Amino acid sequence: MVKMGSWRQKELAFLVLYAAVFYLYLVRRSLQLSHDHHAKLYGLRHGWIAGRLNDVSDAQWRNFRGNLPILILVFGIFTLVASIFRRSFCLEAKGMSIVWVLISLAYLSYLHGACIIFVIAIASFNFLIVKIFGRTRYFPFVLWSFNLFFLLFNRVYEGYRFSSFGEYWSYLDNFRGTFRWHICFNFVVLRMISFGYDYHWAEQYNRFDKKERSVTNDKFSFSIYLCYLVYAPLYIAGPIISFNAFVSQLNSPQSIYSSREIALYGFRWVSSLFLMESISHFFYFNAFAISGMWKQLSPMDIFIIGYGVLNFMWLKFLLIWRYFRFWSLINGIVAPENMPRCINNCHNLESFWKNWHASFNKWLVRYVYIPLGGAQKKMLNVWVIFTFVAIWHDLEWKLISWAWLTCIFFIPEMLVKSVAKGFQVEGALSRFIFRELSAVAGAVTITCLMVANLVGFVIGPSGINWLVSGFLQEEGLATLGGLLFSFYVGTKLMFHISDAKKQKNRLDET
Repeated sequence: MVKMGSWRQKELAFLVLYAAVFYLYLVRRSLQLSHDHHAKLYGLRHGWIAGRLNDVSDAQWRNFRGNLPILILVFGIFTLVASIFRRSFCLEAKGMSIVWVLISLAYLSYLHGACIIFVIAIASFNFLIVKIFGRTRYFPFVLWSFNLFFLLFNRVYEGYRFSSFGEYWSYLDNFRGTFRWHICFNFVVLRMISFGYDYHWAEQYNRFDKKERSVTNDKFSFSIYLCYLVYAPLYIAGPIISFNAFVSQLNSPQSIYSSREIALYGFRWVSSLFLMESISHFFYFNAFAISGMWKQLSPMDIFIIGYGVLNFMWLKFLLIWRYFRFWSLINGIVAPENMPRCINNCHNLESFWKNWHASFNKWLVRYVYIPLGGAQKKMLNVWVIFTFVAIWHDLEWKLISWAWLTCIFFIPEMLVKSVAKGFQVEGALSRFIFRELSAVAGAVTITCLMVANLVGFVIGPSGINWLVSGFLQEEGLATLGGLLFSFYVGTKLMFHISDAKKQKNRLDET
């Protein structure tokens, strides 16, 4: 055991040293690429750090960043008004739902203008469908058909024009607000399905969360339903929370997190924002992706850009989701954490997807995976789930390609895990071999994840042939070998982190 412990320490020292050199090279090369090609990149604007240009080429980040002052103002007004009403009138579930609905509808009127009519109309029809068919056996088919219909048609018709319903209504097209309603409505669809299923399961044994068993039929009222759909802090981007979990927190503000912990959460968000500002001023990863400049780069540089885009996306979504989760926490509603683990600390697809948009993952497990048969039909379910995820995001072939590539890479991992469960690893040598094979498997998985995300978010499906031919050349093969070894090192580091956490937990228990 002493020798093994000594070997582990030496191994850890080597892994840390290699990782330091690896990231120093990535940072240096990324800076060089951004400096050499910035004149040819789209989406760069004058920044505020050291006279550098700022990469605001990502529309989602640009909109969030540009509207942050308004969002902070709305955050303050919403919280102040809701707190005054709650304390002055001792409001509980139904009372607070009405207050939140009124404030949230005012917020939606600013966002969507007259298009708020579409949101309320579709939501009302969904409520009627749930109440009429909610107790029938064929209800899931009705619920999914209705919501998928609007999910697709909202995108196809770009949120509809009022003039399509007659000249009398055409003047309303001049008041469409500041934010496209059908983009936000993707999240409303998830909430409408959640409400429907939770109502459908209301009289059954709840297998998901013990706290939800206290949700009674009177909570399935229209006012609480509408509050759940348009609750301002979570309306634009989530995190996604089930109807039952939302309702169970309406009577009194959350008590899981102390004021100090919430304040620390807000401070960490501000720190992450400054990190993002620094990255976007010095590393133009996303601008490379949307400008098509990757075609002029070497295989190694394409990997660097792809890796940078993936980390940029992770940090972008972390900031967006944590801002709205922080807003919700301040108002007493705990939503799931969407990014509970760093993207660079996931060595298999399953852990990656459990920690990337984690609230959506929980929603998919609860309302899609389990109703479709769960683990018994895992090989089929993964195709249905990822196809739905792609369509839910947008109607683009590159997202469908990303989804199906992810499924192709997912199936071998599931098969290997299934086989590995049947093996008993005994003895130091066997454990060593198993750990090494697991690290190799992790390296291959990370590489596959990189390829899927390169296709989905950088080169598109049309660039697959170019990518394959590029990596089959001498330089490409050498790059691929270096990447696999680097990811092997990264996976071993993740093992050490996991071991340290387990040891800490054991010490805490004793």
